[in-house]
Amino acid sequence: MLELAHPLWLFLFPPLLAWVAWRRSDTRPAARMLLNHPGLGLDAAPEAVARSHWRFELLAYALMLLALAQPHEVGGWILPPPEGRDIVLVIDTSQTMSIDDFQLAGKKAERLAVLKTVLARFVQARAGDRFGLLAFGSRAATLTPPTFDRAHVIAQIERLQIGMAGDDTALGDAIGLAARQVRNRRLRPALILVSDGAESNSGDLAPAEAVAVARQLGVAVHTLRIGGDLFAAGRTAESPSGREAQPGLAEIARLTGGQHWVVKSTQDAEQVIHAIDRMEPTLVRPAQDRQTREWYWLPLLLAAALLTRIRLVEAA
Repeated sequence: MLELAHPLWLFLFPPLLAWVAWRRSDTRPAARMLLNHPGLGLDAAPEAVARSHWRFELLAYALMLLALAQPHEVGGWILPPPEGRDIVLVIDTSQTMSIDDFQLAGKKAERLAVLKTVLARFVQARAGDRFGLLAFGSRAATLTPPTFDRAHVIAQIERLQIGMAGDDTALGDAIGLAARQVRNRRLRPALILVSDGAESNSGDLAPAEAVAVARQLGVAVHTLRIGGDLFAAGRTAESPSGREAQPGLAEIARLTGGQHWVVKSTQDAEQVIHAIDRMEPTLVRPAQDRQTREWYWLPLLLAAALLTRIRLVEAA
């Protein structure tokens, strides 16, 4: 649809018409004084040429006014990018993540391989979020801090390997380090913690202390226990050293305002990721601008061509 950005310029056309008419009447006597000698080979009388120039000149000035009115073609609305949140993927890379009790493309697959595939699709589909990636085992290691570069995050997910951070479980260190990396924007930040459910047995920060840090910072921790908990049978409420019992994955999620899921298959993993996607939506802002294609240059170009033609004829 064609529109004029500044249509008021067109109101100058009547004064322009009057001015050009006045100029024509002012120059007509001079035109009558010219003699048309038969040997000059002129096809038109000077007065006819002057009338032709007057029409072309008026058309050129009218096209200039049209160019000043800025005609443009208005297209569809331009949707601004969604406003997201900070999300850190906290992934257990201990030896139990190498168990091949999952199915991927009809074949047996390791837990970590399935997780990498699902998380990569999740990151790719979330425009507007800042994603970070942290691996933990005996220690917690940041592979990438929160960034808008989703391609880089997916590349780091592909680099995850079993045992890259040790074989123990520093759960408290992982939560505490991830919670300190996120930033509170308009939407609350979140952690997606994936582990096999083994209790924390390494690191400097206890899970209870890490939960307190996450709550203070307003960070929700969604926990996924992937596969069966191989060590759940016979586990007591206290560790062998007599330390105070620490919250498990379900309790960590509850205390921080997140959700807890048990993932036992590839389908479970995909459903959980879709659920998190719905629970932590991005903020879609209303469109305020529309696509436009400017056409002011066309009448301006035609006006220049007409004036150039007039000057060339007069010079000849």
